Amino acid sequence: MRVVNDPSFGVDAPVYVISVAAELAGMHPQTLRQYDRLGIVSPGRASGRGRRYSMRDIQTLREVQRLSQEEGVNLAGIKRILELQHEVDQLREQVFHLANELEAARRAVSRRGRPARSEEHTSENQSQQHTSGIAASAG
Repeated sequence: MRVVNDPSFGVDAPVYVISVAAELAGMHPQTLRQYDRLGIVSPGRASGRGRRYSMRDIQTLREVQRLSQEEGVNLAGIKRILELQHEVDQLREQVFHLANELEAARRAVSRRGRPARSEEHTSENQSQQHTSGIAASAG
């Protein structure tokens, strides 16, 4: 049996029942149900259809509470903020992967380019030597 603190669970593992998640987030369980209905936080579901919250869900609930209480943002605004944050995270990940692909492509081009340049340089030297040899024998 794995322990909840086991790092293999990860922040996305849906392990907390609604009462525990509500306590960890500092909210009433009914508030979590409302946020689920509104699509603000969508927990996983257990086989009996009970909600199971991950640590990431709880962090999101805390952020929802902060935005609401400290910043005065309404629920529609909070939902939009969370959607945009998610989109930014996805775009950052995409940029990271594209930057890695670009770097790999540059390295590949650089590796291909070096032998071609040295072969080209060798051909130029041979042509110059040949031309010099012809000029020397003509003189």
